[in-house]
Amino acid sequence: MTMPLIALAGNPNTGKSTIFNALTGSRQHVGNWPGKTVEKKEGVLRFQNQSITVVDLPGTYSLSAYSLEEQIARDFIVHDRPHVVVNVVDATNLERNLYLTAQILETGIPIILALNMQDLAAARGITVDSAHLSHLLDGLPVIPMAASLGQGVPALKQAIIQAVTAAPATAPGAEVVV
Repeated sequence: MTMPLIALAGNPNTGKSTIFNALTGSRQHVGNWPGKTVEKKEGVLRFQNQSITVVDLPGTYSLSAYSLEEQIARDFIVHDRPHVVVNVVDATNLERNLYLTAQILETGIPIILALNMQDLAAARGITVDSAHLSHLLDGLPVIPMAASLGQGVPALKQAIIQAVTAAPATAPGAEVVV
């Protein structure tokens, strides 16, 4: 049986790599996407007797594939069909970040919203009601985080375990047109 697979997706500079490192620690492999020059990070999250493969996708603003990074992110989500996508969003720029969220929702893959950079948002006087945001997104798990400070990482790990155990097995080759 293969390990469950999750993808970290989000706009550039939202803290995906910080979250990746917090989830996987030193258990990571850095390489290149086949035939591409964009770096690929893959690691293993070990939590509550579970092992889960984590892939840190290149930063992308959409799944429309205008750039190589966007094409790689889109192809991984649409063709590889991870069990769960952890969509990392910047709490200081929610509107721009939620465009990608809406596109990922259309794929039908379970999503966890990692509402990162809460510390920077608070410093700018921005407050995001994560429970209300979850309600507006039909109950999507929204995990408030300040990953650079380690805040929210345990809650994200717990949400990942819950999502992976609840996610239906992904059919190989099943894909969604975006």
